Amino acid sequence: MSAAEIVSGQNPIRVSFEFFPPRTEAMYEQLWASIERLAPLKPSFVSVTYGAGGSTRERTHEVVDRIQREKGLKAAAHLTCVAATRDEVDEVARRYWASGIRHIVALRGDPPDGATRYEPHPGGYPFAADLVAGLKKVADFEISVAANPEGHPEAPSKAADIDNLKRKIDAGASRAITQFFFDVDVYRRFRDQAVKAGILVPILPGIMPVTNYASAARMAGKAGASVPGWLQKLYDGLENDVETRRLVAATVAAEQVKQLQQDGVTDFHFYTLNRADLTYAICHILGLRPKA
Repeated sequence: MSAAEIVSGQNPIRVSFEFFPPRTEAMYEQLWASIERLAPLKPSFVSVTYGAGGSTRERTHEVVDRIQREKGLKAAAHLTCVAATRDEVDEVARRYWASGIRHIVALRGDPPDGATRYEPHPGGYPFAADLVAGLKKVADFEISVAANPEGHPEAPSKAADIDNLKRKIDAGASRAITQFFFDVDVYRRFRDQAVKAGILVPILPGIMPVTNYASAARMAGKAGASVPGWLQKLYDGLENDVETRRLVAATVAAEQVKQLQQDGVTDFHFYTLNRADLTYAICHILGLRPKA
C-alpha cells in the first residue's frame, strides 16, 4: 500500500485509545489535554484503565463519565476481578450503567501490590470469563476482553490461553484487544489460531509506540511479550535523544498498522500512555484527519 493510497482514504481504519486515570492534579491536566487533542479523530471508543486492587476505581469512573458527557465519545471503563466481591463488582457495574456507560473492558486484573501471584478474592469473580458472564447478568453491556498474542505469562500453554479467550467470548464478550506486540507476524499467527479455535469476534491489535526502549523492554518482560532484536538496534545510541526516539516510535507503529491493514485488519487500539501528540502524529500518517 502506498502512502498516497493511505492518505486518499482507501482501506480506511478505525482507532480506539486507552488512557490511565491520573494520580495528581498535574497528571489530570495532562490526561484531559490528551483527550482534547485526540477527540477530533472520532475514535470508535476510548478506554480508561483500572488500578490494581481497585485503587483508582473512583478516578476511573470520574474520567469515563466526563469523557462521555463532555466529549460525546463512546467511553469504556476497565473493571477487574481483583480485591472485590461479586456484589461489589456488580454495584460498580450498575453505577456505570446508570451513568450511561455501556462498554466495559473486563479483565482478571493483576495481583494487588505486595502479592506475588493472583489469587481469586473470596466471594469474588475468579477469572475474566466469570466476570463477563456476571456483567451480562447485570445489564446488556458491550464487553471487550484482553488477548495475549504470545500467551499470558501464567498460562500453562498457548493452547490453554486460547481456550481461556474462547471462554470469555462464549460468556458474552464482543471483541478482544491484544497486549502490545512488535512483530506483526506474532499477531498474524495468533489471529489464525484464534479463528481455528472458533473465535470469530474482532481481535483489535494493541499498538504501543515506544519512546523509551528500556522501559518498553521491562514492560514486555512482565507481559510475556517478545522484543525483536531489530527494535533494539533502532534505538541504539538514542538514550539522550528524545526527539529522534519519538520519530522512530511513530515510524515503527505506523508500519505495524500498515502491514496489518494490508491483511484486512481495520480496527486498532492505541496505548497512548496519556501522551497525545505521538498518537495523533501516527494517526495523521495513517490518513486519519479531524472531521470538519
